[in-house]
Amino acid sequence: MVDRDKLQQAVTMILEAVGEDPNREGLNDTPQRVAKMYEEMFSGLSEDPKEHLKTVFSEEHEELVLVKDIPFYSMCEHHLVPFFGKAHIAYIPKNGNVTGLSKLARAVDVVARRPQVQERMTTTLVEALMETLEAQGAMVVLSAEHLCMAMRGIKRPGSKTVTTASRGSFAEDASARSEVLSLIESER
Repeated sequence: MVDRDKLQQAVTMILEAVGEDPNREGLNDTPQRVAKMYEEMFSGLSEDPKEHLKTVFSEEHEELVLVKDIPFYSMCEHHLVPFFGKAHIAYIPKNGNVTGLSKLARAVDVVARRPQVQERMTTTLVEALMETLEAQGAMVVLSAEHLCMAMRGIKRPGSKTVTTASRGSFAEDASARSEVLSLIESER
């Protein structure tokens, strides 16, 4: 649970520390706005992505399911600066257990709303899929731009970081992984 009062105090202190007047007209409500924004941006800390994946339907389908280009916004835990991009979620159902397509996007949203690194986000998603759906295989690919690289430090806007995580049949079969990567790249 987010402590809004503490966040407001912290933002006021940051404004003062950088030499701003937190009582200046444009900054009057900034501590409150930032606290509310952080509450939304970090709401995934109190949620479990597996809860969304528990909505399962029985279908006679044990072939690839891929939802690609799911937009996400997250926060780098090293600098508390956003990173954003697209998630691609693939799995092969077992015993005909499929989840709703929107549930995959909801799981991405929950995991994205945490301070973290992209590698952990990728792993968290693939493990939630395997554990909850008991899938034959799951694969997650994230492609993201990190503002900590774009607006500070090395200053390379537009550069993308791609992370992948494969479990089950995707970890064991290179051609299955290649099929997913090929489908992600198609229609671009």
